Amino acid sequence: MRMPADDPAAAHFLARRAVELGVTFIDTADSYDLGRNEELLAEALHPYPDDIVVATKAGQCHPGDDWIPLGRPEYLRQQAELSLRRLRVDRIDLFQLHRVDPAVPLADQIGALRRLQDEGKVRHVGLSEVSVAQITEAAGITQIVSVQNRYNLEDRRSEDVLEHCERHGIAFLPWLPIAPSVRPGSPVAEVARRLGATPAQVALAWLLRRSEVVLPIPGTSSLRHLEENAGAVHVALSDEDFAELRDHVR
Repeated sequence: MRMPADDPAAAHFLARRAVELGVTFIDTADSYDLGRNEELLAEALHPYPDDIVVATKAGQCHPGDDWIPLGRPEYLRQQAELSLRRLRVDRIDLFQLHRVDPAVPLADQIGALRRLQDEGKVRHVGLSEVSVAQITEAAGITQIVSVQNRYNLEDRRSEDVLEHCERHGIAFLPWLPIAPSVRPGSPVAEVARRLGATPAQVALAWLLRRSEVVLPIPGTSSLRHLEENAGAVHVALSDEDFAELRDHVR
């Protein structure tokens, strides 16, 4: 989301460096810089390595400062076609409904994605910012392989959704996975100090330890932050560290 669209060379380098660091899942959307984010990824990585999964989203437009759900079936189809073109692929690995449009029946929105699957233009379908009830309804129309809800150490309102994903083998992709405020002397900062890690790395390591279905998707425009985030996989939290953060950071 935060790739520097005004500096294509830097954006290309950032994407390629992510792959060098072992990142194999990349999440974008049609609404990030009006599709420019998808184009930058294609410019940097196409033809994509076999082990790279590129996910995109449609169903939310971003005119100016507002984010507006837009889930009419004809719009979702249009955006899928545009994403195919911008990403330079014949089939989107994972196509996610960016937001549920309250003005359109959910069955119609998921039905549009199912038709794209049937036509071979979409491989897997995912959801974003949904409830357990909405996941269950959508799963009656097509298999749901991922759910992308806001979730981090300080915001665990989607705990029931994560637990549902665990029970049903659905990938859970926390957006904004690094809590926006980590204060000096906080439990996160203290654990980071003990482990010789950064607070951001500890926050991501906690999510990775939380469940095998969790795949955090931190965004960045900074090479330093990218490398810092990727290093979280090497931070080993003890049982005590994990429990302390679980119980004392909210």
